[in-house]
Amino acid sequence: MNSSFRALRRLLPMLVLPLLVGPLPASGATVRKVTAPAIAPKPVKANDNIIALPLTPIVPAAQRLCTSRTPSGLAYTVLRPASGPRPAGDATVLVNYIGYLATTGSVFDQGMRSPLPVGEVIPGFSEGLQMIAKSAIVRLCIPAAMGYGAQASGPIPANSDLVFQVELLDFKSAAEMKDIRGAGPASQNDAVPRP
Repeated sequence: MNSSFRALRRLLPMLVLPLLVGPLPASGATVRKVTAPAIAPKPVKANDNIIALPLTPIVPAAQRLCTSRTPSGLAYTVLRPASGPRPAGDATVLVNYIGYLATTGSVFDQGMRSPLPVGEVIPGFSEGLQMIAKSAIVRLCIPAAMGYGAQASGPIPANSDLVFQVELLDFKSAAEMKDIRGAGPASQNDAVPRP
């Protein structure tokens, strides 16, 4: 009986699969399509609450912590490791990132596919970028001294510790960037806000 059961288990998918796909009549006869009765979606009730602008999500406390620290004081957690070459201080990176305040979790900046010169961002962000390879994702916990220090910057209060989640999509060395820039005139629209 055991061997019969195994044979049936192997045969069953071959018998059921044609039923799921549906018959294909060779004679040209029409096939009646059976459909499930339509279920009307429930109406959605309007909500008169006004969403406050600017929309500022709050990152949970557990995602504001880092597990390792460099000698300079930069803390980090590798969320998705990667191996391979890493950008140098004169490289330009292409990143997805989100920046938020360590104390409250308030998001102050985010960017998708943002090109950033590694040497022209805040020191903690620059050091963190040079630690990861393409496709890595890292959380950087940047002390105020490695960020904007005692100076406020837009929505970032003075003496704020910052947290960034950064995904390194790609990078180009300074020589590669020089070759790219030499290929055509630079646009004035190439200015990018820098963390």
